[in-house]
Amino acid sequence: MSGKLRKVALVGSPNVGKSAIFNYLTSRYVTVSNYPGTTVDVSRGELKIEGKKYEVIDTPGIYALIPLTDEERVTRQLIFCEQPDLVVHVADAKNIRRMLLLTLQLLDAGLPVILNLNMIDESQKLGIRINTRRLSDVLGIPVNTSSAVKKYGLDTLKKEIVLYQAKEPVRLLFSDDIEQAITLISSLLQNNYNTTDRMAALLLLQGDEVILNSVSSEPDFPKIIAVKRQLAARYNDNLDYILTVQRQVMVDNIIGLVMNYTETNKSRSAEKIGRLTREPITGIPILILVLYFGLYMFVGQFGAGYLVDYIDENIFKKVISPLVQAFIYQHTSVEWLQSLIVGEYGIFSLGFRYAAVIILPIVGTFFLAFAILEDCGYLPRLALLVDRLFKNFGLNGRAVIPLTLGLGCGTMAVMVTRTLESRRERILATFLLSLTIPCSAQLGLVLAIISGNSISVAIWAMFVGLVFIIVGWLAARLMPGGPSAFYMEIPPLRMPIWSNIIIKAYTRMSWYFIEILPVFIITSVLLWIGDQSGILSSIIAATEPAMTLLGLPKEAAQAFLLGFFRRDYGAAGLYDMCTAGLLNDAQLLVAAITLTLFVPCVAQLVVMVKERGIFVSMIMILLIIGIAFSAGMGIHWMLTLLGGIWGY
Repeated sequence: MSGKLRKVALVGSPNVGKSAIFNYLTSRYVTVSNYPGTTVDVSRGELKIEGKKYEVIDTPGIYALIPLTDEERVTRQLIFCEQPDLVVHVADAKNIRRMLLLTLQLLDAGLPVILNLNMIDESQKLGIRINTRRLSDVLGIPVNTSSAVKKYGLDTLKKEIVLYQAKEPVRLLFSDDIEQAITLISSLLQNNYNTTDRMAALLLLQGDEVILNSVSSEPDFPKIIAVKRQLAARYNDNLDYILTVQRQVMVDNIIGLVMNYTETNKSRSAEKIGRLTREPITGIPILILVLYFGLYMFVGQFGAGYLVDYIDENIFKKVISPLVQAFIYQHTSVEWLQSLIVGEYGIFSLGFRYAAVIILPIVGTFFLAFAILEDCGYLPRLALLVDRLFKNFGLNGRAVIPLTLGLGCGTMAVMVTRTLESRRERILATFLLSLTIPCSAQLGLVLAIISGNSISVAIWAMFVGLVFIIVGWLAARLMPGGPSAFYMEIPPLRMPIWSNIIIKAYTRMSWYFIEILPVFIITSVLLWIGDQSGILSSIIAATEPAMTLLGLPKEAAQAFLLGFFRRDYGAAGLYDMCTAGLLNDAQLLVAAITLTLFVPCVAQLVVMVKERGIFVSMIMILLIIGIAFSAGMGIHWMLTLLGGIWGY
């Protein structure tokens, strides 16, 4: 390795512990930025060992060097173009058979590789024993074992990085006819592909579009394509499949040399429990229990109900607010400044209160619940459970991750749609997120204000679910194409580690609070300016006819106006109207449904424009406004026809 700052890239499939290893290696010297020309985040940090400095790069998850998602494209572009001095392939020791496929591709690409078998403790509990010395000899590269969660083996990995010396890895060969084609194509290549000619030839044979476009400018392009077509004809045009199968045979031969497996009671019981969570007959009741206790009881009743009420009534209104008001009135006599800070639309009395007192406790309880589900390994099983259902909406099980995360923060969830394979799937998921998935703050407040009437809760849930199904089904059929194939690594079910849960929840809460507080303050200032100038009352007056169509009092116009800035801000306004007794049960239900389906907040809209483009985003917004108010008017008319059941 050469240069003052050596580059070390952590590469591997999703959910194998790359980020945990990255955080250990880099400590606090971390920056996160978009990879040039993309919206995919790449984390970079600095590692210091024995006086040497390294730039450590945490790459997005990748299954193979032929990319399907934006994340995989970025990872391949990074390791090909930036030419890291060392690639640490972080692999799941439990699934070593699948993991080694990528290892062989990295070696074919001529990259300097250290294989790090993570989660080695879990593999041993399942009866898997790996002879790492023999594996190192077979591959011709260093092999390390670790457990990132328990911090085991990570110091050894540091030593491997420092002591690494490039040497010729062992080359595993394909069948003779394929090797002849690879050799011939390699000899004809003249362009720079930022990888070995062998890897470029392999990618070409597997149908990689980027390589194919580059090869088209080769002087010997006709000869190259002739070789490819001749070989493809021999295998009935299934070259990609044949190469994968032959590479898997290589892996199986290696596994036979280095791994022993003894089935244990723990492995059998873990598999039985895991199967229960992903089979429809048992998985759906388990999902209902998770939603009931995790969302309704913990986030809705405890977070949005008890926690918000206690903090708002006993801490904010009785202690903090009087102190701040007294301080402001004592130190300034300027009325407009007093009004700006502690007035009806004040920065403190409205912006800070909504962000810190009403919204943050709800978001905190959701991120805590989400971290528990994430850490115990339930979410990938949920993805398998809903895969068949989601195919009706043009998606696959992978979409459950951004949609579930949307129950925490829609802005973050839209960013996570990058993990979906096709542009069509990303658009569909973004649309359904923006229309039917309330963030945790909005969800918690909505559940809190309608939870007094169990029939209202049932109607709200069924109505929003029905909109999700109908709109998702129609959108999937109006957009050309179909869902991509679904594949995902399934980690073992494990007891969640509380230190991990606290760190994950705290990190997400911090990100959320830093993101929402400026928006709430700016919104408060804009509302204050509108109130002082009379513009706000004019806007509210202009929207009152829409409130009449929904059967809501004119004061509800303000909650919907707040919803333009943030969905949870609008829900908080609805919460205040509820506590003031301005809405009956029927009006609460209408307002809850309409606001749930209402436009995404400003922050989410900005990310939508960035990810999906302004044209697609504006079409989504217009459709969402139409659907939300149509649904609200429909439920209002239905309740009116029923007559008097909820106070009509």
